[in-house]
Amino acid sequence: MNIIEIIDYRFNNPTLLEIALTHSSFAYEEGLSDTENNQRLEFLGDAVLELVVSDLLYHRYPALSEGKLTRRRAELICEPSLASIARGLSLGQYLKLGRGEERSGGRNRDSILADTMEALFGAVYLDGGLTAAKDLIHCLFASLLDNEASHLNDFKTTLQELVQVNSRESAVYKIIREEGPPHRKVFTAACYHEGKALGVGTGPSKKEAEQQSAKSALEIMRKI
Repeated sequence: MNIIEIIDYRFNNPTLLEIALTHSSFAYEEGLSDTENNQRLEFLGDAVLELVVSDLLYHRYPALSEGKLTRRRAELICEPSLASIARGLSLGQYLKLGRGEERSGGRNRDSILADTMEALFGAVYLDGGLTAAKDLIHCLFASLLDNEASHLNDFKTTLQELVQVNSRESAVYKIIREEGPPHRKVFTAACYHEGKALGVGTGPSKKEAEQQSAKSALEIMRKI
């Protein structure tokens, strides 16, 4: 499997992908120009990533203050997070590195992997526009965002505490629908207590769908 299949995006201009994967050390050793390494794409991709994640957090957490949104964004797009995503894509094996960087373990260095991820986002943005870049970023950050949602809004725990005030039975969850292609699935979960459906919710993962169904149940119960 190649990187195009892994990220599920086919470039109209493959040269952009090649440049995104070319480290400055390789370009220097090969006598390439300053525009033939990934630093300019990294600059662009950093801005695209910040915009997309800012937009996502802004709409996903309408009650969070500017300061909290800024901290959450910084945690999501920090170097370790980007490097972790890059390793999940096996991105290091596709890099063009200079001999010195190769010998010193550059293919697994956080800074190089994170920079390359940003360059890749920049390349997709130039090739397919903001929508293509947004789709890729949403897909790659889905698990991190899911963990973030659980951290910020643990609706399942709140619901559990509420239902057990008058009952020994716990709330249970069931995935009732699964739609979309493998890399962009949407799950629908239902929440039950004592055999009664309390709420339904959707999300990009089973965990997030369950959280959203618990949130729905809480909203309904608080209106009663």
